[in-house]
Amino acid sequence: MQADHTPSTRATVQELLGRIGRGDPDRIAELYADGCDWRLDWPQEEHGRAATPWIRHRSTRADAAAHYRELAAHHVPEKADTSVEHVLVDGEDAVVLGVIRQTAAPTGRAYTARFALHLTVRDGLVVRHHVYEDSLAVARAFAPGAGPSRQP
Repeated sequence: MQADHTPSTRATVQELLGRIGRGDPDRIAELYADGCDWRLDWPQEEHGRAATPWIRHRSTRADAAAHYRELAAHHVPEKADTSVEHVLVDGEDAVVLGVIRQTAAPTGRAYTARFALHLTVRDGLVVRHHVYEDSLAVARAFAPGAGPSRQP
């Protein structure tokens, strides 16, 4: 019979979301295992581009901290908001559903992107971090060219 990890999974995910909300990359990274399977659902050719350097696969705790630093550096913090709509937990797995509202610092363009974050937690650490988001909205916000959007 498989052990029920729901309480520890839920607690770890809630702690992770709280730390992300407080914005301290090193504290956030403490909750990731070295060897974490970190994936973003973006076209491979978009990974690590200068405009969106946080968009790439990661695997270490240091990578996790770098992700949150790069993400913050390329957005306008006072114009950021994330709404978590649901946290679904089944054993070691959790899915976080929500909406991100950000403004790209280089272009001044706002964007809204729905997301699903699939996490797997073992021994209180995140061992899988897979993000599915509206990558087109993000790419458009960071694309050179047209001026700032008027999107809320």
